[in-house]
Formats: sequence, C-alpha cells, structure tokens
Amino acid sequence: MKLRYSIAAAIPLLSAQAMAADLALKLEIPQLNVAEYHRPYIAAWLENADQKVVANLAVLYDTKKKDNAGTKWLKDMRQWWRKSGRDLAMPMDGVSGATKAPGEHTLSFPLSKDGLDKLPAGQYHLLVEVAREAGGREVVKVPLTWPLKAAQVASAKGKEEVGTVAVQLK
Repeated sequence: MKLRYSIAAAIPLLSAQAMAADLALKLEIPQLNVAEYHRPYIAAWLENADQKVVANLAVLYDTKKKDNAGTKWLKDMRQWWRKSGRDLAMPMDGVSGATKAPGEHTLSFPLSKDGLDKLPAGQYHLLVEVAREAGGREVVKVPLTWPLKAAQVASAKGKEEVGTVAVQLK
C-alpha cells in the first residue's frame, strides 16, 4: 500500500501549526538558606475577573512518594486547594508533575489546551501558589487581557518562596 501526500492537504496543517498560540510560564524558585530545605509544591491556574478558576495549568508536587502520599500536602497550597484542588484527582494527565529544584523553569501550555483559546474576552489573572514543607507559602498574581491581539508579556515578583513569575502569550 502506497501513501501519497498532497501538498494542498498539507497547507492547512502547516498554517495551523504556524498560527498556534502558546502560553509560557517562566518562574524562578530561589535557593533558600535554611536548615531543612524541601522542594516547593507549585500550582498554576487561570482565573476570570470573578475569581473563578477557568483552567488548572500545572500542579507540581512530590510524585515519587510511595502510595501517592505526596498528594497529602497539596492542601498546603490553600488558595488553589479551596478554589479547585480539592475537586481534582491526582495525578492529573497533562497537569500534574514532579516539583522543581531551585532555579529558573519554563512551562509551556498550548492555548488549545482545555479550550483556553475559546475564553470570552476580558481580564484574567494567572496565579502561581508555592508552598514548602517546613517553610512558607506565597501566591503571585499576574494580570492578563484576553483575547490576544498581539503578543503579551506580564510579570510579578514574589517575596520569599518564589522569585519572578513571567507570563508570555504569543
């Protein structure tokens, strides 16, 4: 059986990929000088102007604990937990993953994920909550305008548990 490719059939696929929009979340996890350091649990989500969760983007926690025991500490990310975390079953495909070591990390999300490209026009906030065992807890909120008319870059800075949180929409 021979497979034949048509150039005309490939053009829509190529243009769709070229026009695909992405949300990139760059976050800085500082190395804290403390006696007992644990990697932080991190939740990132998008809220509308009414402070309702429209999408959970990432939940990073200790996935290597036996019997999924790392989920026990997810409730320490209080704001995320109260708004949507308690209703989710972990691990969650495409959302949950292992926590990150100190340094700069970039997480990318296609806007087609969970229908983000179909959100109604308006003001939104991307929130990042960080909680650390034997440590503190912090929430950083980055304002965004929807829909995208041009590329956007917005950032906010944490005080202790998280450094700069930058969001790039393109």
